[in-house]
Amino acid sequence: VQLQASGGGLVQTGGSLRLSCAASGRTFSNYAMAWFRQAPGKEREFVAGISWSGGRTYYADSVKGRFTISRDNAKSTVYLQMNSLKPEDTAVYYCAGDSSASWTTPTRAGTYDYWGQGTLVTVSS
Repeated sequence: VQLQASGGGLVQTGGSLRLSCAASGRTFSNYAMAWFRQAPGKEREFVAGISWSGGRTYYADSVKGRFTISRDNAKSTVYLQMNSLKPEDTAVYYCAGDSSASWTTPTRAGTYDYWGQGTLVTVSS
């Protein structure tokens, strides 16, 4: 599976963006998916995750109530709707996929074996 993230850009504080992650391959619908982010000088951190069916979602405390993860298995795409953006949301955002079907630790980067190339989100104050 190859993952292609898009939708990043420059937005003002309080604005919104929607990130997309398009997957190639026939087994996308079997994968749990997640978004991580990495700000300059910081470690990569979990943002949100979604099970293969969309029935389970997880969010980092810092984005709960502002971000929404969703997926469209017919389009092999996972989305991250980001509202009420803050300067501290500035980072490169990566999508990731877990092919194991167990998804035992959704917030851990090591859970995921497929990664997209990242898309930059910059929130100006």
